[in-house]
Amino acid sequence: MAIELEPEGIRVNAVSPGYTRTNLNGYTGTETVEEGAREAVRVILLGPNGPSGTFTRWENQTIPW
Repeated sequence: MAIELEPEGIRVNAVSPGYTRTNLNGYTGTETVEEGAREAVRVILLGPNGPSGTFTRWENQTIPW
């Protein structure tokens, strides 16, 4: 998708919130919702000159595709 949308100037990135404490896992996660959102917010704030086609998790760790 990142390659397809590149000519349009749209950047596509994926993030993992980690094992976040939500209803989905019966609130057994080790991260709070705020901690889980941290990486998504970081990537959103990179702006129009940020990378595209990345997959990262908390602490800005790259996850190989």
